[in-house]
Amino acid sequence: MNLLDPQGPVAAANSTILVDSVFIMLVIVVPTIFAILGFAFWFRASNSKARYRPDFVYSGRVEMVVWAIPALTVILLGGVAWIGSHQLDPAAPVPGTGSPVRIQAVSLDWKWLFIYPDQRIATVNTLTVPAGAELNFQLTSSSVMNTFFIPQLGSMIYTMNGMVTKLNLRADNEGKLKGLSAHFSGDGFPDMMFDVNVVSPLAFPDWVAATAKSDAVLNEDSYRKLMQQGIEKGRPTYRLEDPRLFDLIANQHIPPGPGPELISDAGRPHSGGHDAR
Repeated sequence: MNLLDPQGPVAAANSTILVDSVFIMLVIVVPTIFAILGFAFWFRASNSKARYRPDFVYSGRVEMVVWAIPALTVILLGGVAWIGSHQLDPAAPVPGTGSPVRIQAVSLDWKWLFIYPDQRIATVNTLTVPAGAELNFQLTSSSVMNTFFIPQLGSMIYTMNGMVTKLNLRADNEGKLKGLSAHFSGDGFPDMMFDVNVVSPLAFPDWVAATAKSDAVLNEDSYRKLMQQGIEKGRPTYRLEDPRLFDLIANQHIPPGPGPELISDAGRPHSGGHDAR
């Protein structure tokens, strides 16, 4: 999950912003460090050439340097952040080759459900995508707020119950990547990770056909069982019975899960207050 080893255009742009920001900040950090060392050396007690000026109050040249460099740093960082945040809008199209792949992601306690409505299949804790294709994600949560993040593809984004967020990505190279939840959501949070398999465009239809032969069926009843709190160690696959399942989840036609439960009085409100959950 190396942020500096991007495998897609969004992650590459994120990496560029990170590197540029570090170098811009070094412009003020490095001279400041050398200035501290230089002042300490020059004004040492044994240096007879250093002038002792206890009445020194103001110098326009010193003020110019002290304020101009930080101001330029802030302007440059602000410009990088402003331009980058608009160019990397999560909902902005990311053109690719072939047909876009629509994926509906649901964060559960504590697992990830990926629904492919056009292919009528679904997977848990594993995401398979074709290299080079535009990936159109729709994301929601079954209970508490969570965060979807594939570091080598970029753009960490929140998932929230009763809401749908959009994210467009692209994976350029075949291989295996890792995704994770980046927002604490209870006891099973450390294990809330998923595999990302980037396959060739020719291999993707074969994977879809093999997955569609799964004996397990994902519908409203099986989803209610899947959304129960627990860590999923396997990588189950499903045939999708109803392609509208994601809409039922996002619109709360299927009631949301309870979320993490308090197991001690340490996290409970005091003074007669009520649990906001």
